[in-house]
Amino acid sequence: MTFTPAVKNILSKYESDNPGTKANLARILTQGRLGGTGKLIILPVDQGFEHGPARSFSVNEPAYDPHYHYQLAIDAGLSAYAAPLGMLEAGADTFAGQIPTILKVNSSNSWATGVNQAVTGTVDDALRLGCAAIGFTIYPGSDDIFEMMEEIREMSSEAKAVGIATVIWSYPRGGKLSKEGELALDVGAYAAHMAALLGAHIIKVKLPTAHIEQKDAQKSYEGRDFAAQADRVRHVVQSCFNGRRIVVFSGGASKGTDAVFQDARDIRDGGGNGSIIGRNTFQRPREEAIAMLGKLVRIYKGEE
Repeated sequence: MTFTPAVKNILSKYESDNPGTKANLARILTQGRLGGTGKLIILPVDQGFEHGPARSFSVNEPAYDPHYHYQLAIDAGLSAYAAPLGMLEAGADTFAGQIPTILKVNSSNSWATGVNQAVTGTVDDALRLGCAAIGFTIYPGSDDIFEMMEEIREMSSEAKAVGIATVIWSYPRGGKLSKEGELALDVGAYAAHMAALLGAHIIKVKLPTAHIEQKDAQKSYEGRDFAAQADRVRHVVQSCFNGRRIVVFSGGASKGTDAVFQDARDIRDGGGNGSIIGRNTFQRPREEAIAMLGKLVRIYKGEE
């Protein structure tokens, strides 16, 4: 465990949390090749629920096996591994204690017409499996957002009471938002701020574009240049209590390695805490994924 001044500084900003919750945050912050730096790379594998097994894993068939993802996260020296209940249960004994895990406790699927998710795991499951955190998706903008807020309020309170941290995936979607607006800078910053207000320890959002969606917000952005992605990252981090909360950015849809590396440089330079990157790793052959993750580690260390 690399318990550095950077880790102590991050933990000091969570002023209401008990020692158990801080210890679980410390497990993530001190794990792997980025341990102690304040930077994170997390492997999320919830795409089977969201997109189905063939769309998620057929391009790299070993990835159908839950053990593959545990081992990938461990061998690449990542900070944590996040997955739904069944994926974690399938390797919980074999990999116990080898990497912090995050139980994704709500999920959707590609057939649903509503913008919502079902609760598919519990805090008791997270305790039983030795997880460091629970993960929960909200859709700011959805007609069902208030229900989702109430669900995570209850689950987060229960998790904190037993020393488990909370990660919120905050993805604007639905309602009056345009498709372009889902990735707009003002919308993304607002969504990240909502996650912070809901008590998230770690906030996961998508990298925003320079588009401003809300008419009422446009005046607040006048005269400011957000052409550079690093500056947009900086604004999202600022929106999360001026950097008092850990903010990681989604890898998004499959893309070329150069784009993945540039995203990481922009996250680093904008003060973000790191990447939570799934399809762009496990859909590649294992050795290629390991090499790519190794370079991402070096980028976040400032070595490339």
